Amino acid sequence: MLEYVRLFFVNIISTLCLAVLYAGLTAAADFKPLFNGKNLDGWQIIGDGQWTVMGDGTLLGQRTGDYRKMLAPGGPLPTPAQFKAWIDTQSWLYTVRNDYGEFDLHLEYWTKTTGNSGVSIRDTSRGAAGVTTPPNYKATPSKIGYEIQINNRFPDPHPSGSIYGFMDAPKDAQREDDWNSMDILSRNDKISVTLNGRVVAEHAGDPKRSKTGPIGLQLHDQFSIVMFRNVRIRELPAR
Repeated sequence: MLEYVRLFFVNIISTLCLAVLYAGLTAAADFKPLFNGKNLDGWQIIGDGQWTVMGDGTLLGQRTGDYRKMLAPGGPLPTPAQFKAWIDTQSWLYTVRNDYGEFDLHLEYWTKTTGNSGVSIRDTSRGAAGVTTPPNYKATPSKIGYEIQINNRFPDPHPSGSIYGFMDAPKDAQREDDWNSMDILSRNDKISVTLNGRVVAEHAGDPKRSKTGPIGLQLHDQFSIVMFRNVRIRELPAR
């Protein structure tokens, strides 16, 4: 009798484990890559950033400004104000598609110490105000759509995973100077951010802002270096 009961529960547990595994594989299969791992087809560079798809499919973003030339006596930026305006000029990489609505977005990122980046959603301006010199901070992507912050000890009060301007994430969710996993849930009535398996920010958003738009990756300033990998999306059917 005891052996029968044991086998009964073993079968139940095995069945449940298989069901969970199948559900996980099915959910993973629903995701589609946003990069082809070879080039930037389907994406558009906004501003002066340099974006490279490396041999292993990792996306590398960096800036190519010559700081020595810019700081040289008699150079093109002779005053501190002019130099700061140039330093703060952003660059973005945006999907060509403009109509992403409700979706789950997964990505992994790395940025250098004092690095600053972000993920933009629903930004109908496509970063236009951020790539001016100086940027127009009243109309950057976080003001038009939403920016999910990436911050590795950059002097900015919003930690990685924050929904910029709406809800700050806790400071201890990120692994500094290492790869981090981020999941962004975009719904008409909610935006949720998970960092390294932990929900760190949720907000309903601004009802006046667009419910759809492109997806963007940020180079915050002229010192920016950032890498992304395993960027994939699962879209929900339109309601």
